[in-house]
Amino acid sequence: MSSPLLSLEIPLRLAVAIVVFSVMAGWEMAHGVLTPRVSKGPRWLANLSLVAIDTVVVRLLLPAGLVGAALWVEGRGWGLFPALGLPRLLAAVLAVMLLDLAVYAQHVLFHAAPVLWRFHRVHHADHDVDVTTGLRFHPVEIVLSVGWKLVLVAGLGIPAEATLVFEILLNGTSIFNHANADLPIRLDRFLRLVLVTPDMHRIHHSVERAEHSSNFGFSLTWWDRMLGTYRQEPAAGRRGLRVGLPELAEPRVQGLGWLLALPWLRPRPGAEDVGNGP
Repeated sequence: MSSPLLSLEIPLRLAVAIVVFSVMAGWEMAHGVLTPRVSKGPRWLANLSLVAIDTVVVRLLLPAGLVGAALWVEGRGWGLFPALGLPRLLAAVLAVMLLDLAVYAQHVLFHAAPVLWRFHRVHHADHDVDVTTGLRFHPVEIVLSVGWKLVLVAGLGIPAEATLVFEILLNGTSIFNHANADLPIRLDRFLRLVLVTPDMHRIHHSVERAEHSSNFGFSLTWWDRMLGTYRQEPAAGRRGLRVGLPELAEPRVQGLGWLLALPWLRPRPGAEDVGNGP
């Protein structure tokens, strides 16, 4: 399959990710909110190694990626949008919004279903939350996520351009909203009208059950607000917030081997192991 869009996918996604990562990493180093609890070097090595593994696994299973799949589906005229004869621009806007809603629903499900939580807890077990946490997901979770989005791309007939825009948006906002960055309060409130901010999403990584069960959105804030999972502030205040999973507090859990094996490991006796879904 050959397409100019397909050849641009990886460079565009990589360029945006590097820019957002660099800006937010610099911001959190200069103006962080939470004091790091563990050494950054080993954490970053493990987290970035995990995303490298995720990327290889996805490309082995779906060499052309979701954009390639969208082009293939589009070439056959499949999906709801083409059947309805929607204008391409309208279909693209609806597609980005529906994909974001689908990722919200997926996130809620990964908390609610015990078997899925065992993979998603790799993300939540990070002792600190920063730009690399936004990339730290178990390969099985990534494969399931890609499969879910693939179903939507095929079923709706999502345009390839919208698929690429959404993938760039999802990667960029995940890095952005996991940053340990101290945004000015007024800027945070303004951005929250549309986008999930670091202060908003950090609450979702709280050790407190009620806070852990809120703010599931990755890109748009609308779904949390509409579906009753939005939380404005943590009870302990933004600087008093504690993050991570108490049942997985051992330092060894931060190593790459442990992150890959974690879904099959049990927490220490007596520890609560739940996703705390809504």
